[in-house]
Amino acid sequence: MWNTGIALLLCALRASGELQQETEPRRLPPPGKLDFGYVPAGVYETLAHYEPGPIGILFHLVRAFLCVVQPNAFPQDLIVKLAKDKFFIQTEYQKPENVVLTLQAIYYEMGFLVCAAVGLVFAALVPLIGLFFCMCRCCDNCGGEMHQRQRKNADCRRGLLGTLLFANSLVITMGVLCAYAANQNLSSQVKNVRRLVNSNMRDLHTFANDTPTQIDYLISQYATAKNKVIYDLDNIGPLLGGRIHDQLDKEVHPALDEVLNMAGAMRETKEALDNVNVGLEVLQEGTGRLNFNLSLVRTSINRTLNDPGCHDEESDATSAQLCRNIRRSLSQLQIAANFTRLPKVNAQLEKMNDVLRTDLSAVVQRGYDSLNNTPLMAVEQTRSVVESVRGLVDGIGSNVSSFSRVFPVQSSVSNFNIFINHAHAKIEEHYPDIDKMDFYRWIGCIALCCMVVLVLAFNYLGLLCGTLGYDKHASPTTRGCISNTGGTMLMAGVGFTVIFSWVLMGVVTTIFLAGGNMEKLFCEPFHTKDVFKVVDTPYLVEPKWKNFIPGLLYNDSDLELTAESLYSTCKENKGIYTAMGLDKVFNISSFLNTTLLTKDVVSQLDGARIDLRGIILLEAEGRQNLLDFSEAGLSEINYADYLEEVNKGVTVMDLLLFATELEAQTDLMPRGALQSALKGHVGTLRQIHSQQIVSMEQAMRYVRARSALNQSMRFLERTASDLPNKVLAVLDAINAAQNLVSQNATRLINLETRKYTATIVGYFHQYVEWVKTSLALEVAPCKPLSNLLDTAEIIACSFLVDSMNAFWMGLGCSTLFLLPGIILAVKLAKFYRRMDTEDVYDDIETIPMKTVPTCDSMSRFPRASAPPRHIDW
Repeated sequence: MWNTGIALLLCALRASGELQQETEPRRLPPPGKLDFGYVPAGVYETLAHYEPGPIGILFHLVRAFLCVVQPNAFPQDLIVKLAKDKFFIQTEYQKPENVVLTLQAIYYEMGFLVCAAVGLVFAALVPLIGLFFCMCRCCDNCGGEMHQRQRKNADCRRGLLGTLLFANSLVITMGVLCAYAANQNLSSQVKNVRRLVNSNMRDLHTFANDTPTQIDYLISQYATAKNKVIYDLDNIGPLLGGRIHDQLDKEVHPALDEVLNMAGAMRETKEALDNVNVGLEVLQEGTGRLNFNLSLVRTSINRTLNDPGCHDEESDATSAQLCRNIRRSLSQLQIAANFTRLPKVNAQLEKMNDVLRTDLSAVVQRGYDSLNNTPLMAVEQTRSVVESVRGLVDGIGSNVSSFSRVFPVQSSVSNFNIFINHAHAKIEEHYPDIDKMDFYRWIGCIALCCMVVLVLAFNYLGLLCGTLGYDKHASPTTRGCISNTGGTMLMAGVGFTVIFSWVLMGVVTTIFLAGGNMEKLFCEPFHTKDVFKVVDTPYLVEPKWKNFIPGLLYNDSDLELTAESLYSTCKENKGIYTAMGLDKVFNISSFLNTTLLTKDVVSQLDGARIDLRGIILLEAEGRQNLLDFSEAGLSEINYADYLEEVNKGVTVMDLLLFATELEAQTDLMPRGALQSALKGHVGTLRQIHSQQIVSMEQAMRYVRARSALNQSMRFLERTASDLPNKVLAVLDAINAAQNLVSQNATRLINLETRKYTATIVGYFHQYVEWVKTSLALEVAPCKPLSNLLDTAEIIACSFLVDSMNAFWMGLGCSTLFLLPGIILAVKLAKFYRRMDTEDVYDDIETIPMKTVPTCDSMSRFPRASAPPRHIDW
């Protein structure tokens, strides 16, 4: 069985494979988690657990009693020493060390020996004392005389004795019922032995038959890792090239964005220059007409002021003064913002048109496209590497799959099943003998119980007949037949007690010694695993072996494989690979050289070379375009003049205010031609204000032109501020990014390649770890092996030992209580049986009781009279 099982396990381990870790650890992020599913597992039907039911209370009482009898701890050291000395079979008992061991064993068994001594004394003395008791009664002694003295408390004594005997009989009855229940429990549990054995055999078949399926599943799941590797190889562009692109993009993208922003600034600059020219034309046109009209009005007013009335200070000093004031104020009658003096920006606009003939945005987009082409470059440049790695992966899969064909798994399973069937058949052959032995045992236990039941029957019948047939008015010599029969039955019960008690106690003592020691030396230590500590003692089973299980299986006793660890691991339903420590025996790498294959994969992937020098971020045309932009002459524009004129009002002084003041001064003049002419000029000014100034200020064309000119000049001023240095900074950033891509990207490429390689190899490592975990926990779970031992413990302890211990407990209790039953029955029978003689008193003599002699008047014959003794009163 062991050789077949090991062959199965060897095939499982060889077929599963093991990919070794690289010699140089890689501290890299873990690869994506693979889902290998669940290993198909059979269902073991054996439930190696026993619940005794209500009779378990009796079992607990027995164990509690045994703990009182034997409170000592499990003698592990003592048993080991005795086992090494072959239990004195082949050694001299008189040796001092053997004497010491014997004394230690006696000390440990002291409780059992004391109880056994009590039982033996009971078995020896009860029949002997019973024999003398009978001989004594035959001589009319020891209560054998058929004469009963009348006592004043006779009824109380009879009732007390009857009650005590009835109570004693109830205790005996309970003991017999416990013994009978234990006997029946053992017989019923013997019938369950076959069910337990059959379920264990079926579990062993399941264990053997499921192992090849589980092995095939482990092998087949290599495809999961392989498919993931193939998928990553097919997507090496997004995975490897994409990672390289993402890392480069962090540095390159900002530089290209700056160039793109500069292209936008070029377009905005050209647009701003256009806005300046257009705005100047609109503003120059509007302010030119206004300036012309104002100059006409100013000239007319001057001609009017040349009137002689303005110069005749002697006749009209007021008018002369007013004319001088008006002439002085004419300087305010003109436009404030003179846009006609501002030059257009045609030169700068022409240069910007030349600059914009080159589409810098398209040039930058080609740089983006070139950078984004990194994944495709990675695919093209690693095509041969991917093909070689794909071949290696297929080779690993072929090697893994070939093991299921090389090793004879199915033949090993067949041999194992044949062994199980043969062992099962051998067990089946013994079932009739077991049933026959159990029947004889059952008959013997029933016979023992019947002995006690016979005594109980006499006791109960004696109590029943004696109680029902007793007549308190009848004298001892005139008692009825029923009462007499009750007393006779009580005495018969006493006789059978004497006859059977020594047999009962002898059987109880024998079973007690056997069952008690089995409970304390095997069953209880099995649950606490102290038994395994004895079995696992080094050099105990075989002096040459430190650990006998690996010494027996692997011929290497130094392996740390103990019976306790094997049982505990199988109890947890872990794989037999873990339970039997096969990882320390079978090195799978010698059968599947996956270490070399893994290194080949690593070397192939690490040998991949990706050259990014073909990436051009900004062509020479774009660079020249930036330089041309910096030389467009934006710094030559006099932005202060433009902004100064834009910020001025339309006229130096508000025309309405000027007209109002002029009218006020005119009103001070005397009526005449001068006043009329000046009032006409006031009307003209108001007309110019309403028709030109108000319309200019409200016209959207004029407002937009003025706003556009203001905004455009401010934008151009900002753009022109340190423009050459800004362009140089952009070019420096592009040069640095280009240098990173072309010259310094090797370290980044190597780093990302190692990460990608670690991801690929990580899939193999995941498969290996999954295989190891499955072998340890799921493949060939050895629960049936621990179930075999648990089933043996259930049959030996829960079925046999517990039942037999409960049997001797019940039967022993009954036997012990037979002793007080003898005394009570003998004394009580005196009150039920018909006596041959009784105490009779004369009426005259019985009055002065204390004066009657106690001995002179008494004579012994049937129905004779005898005076009472003083003590009886």
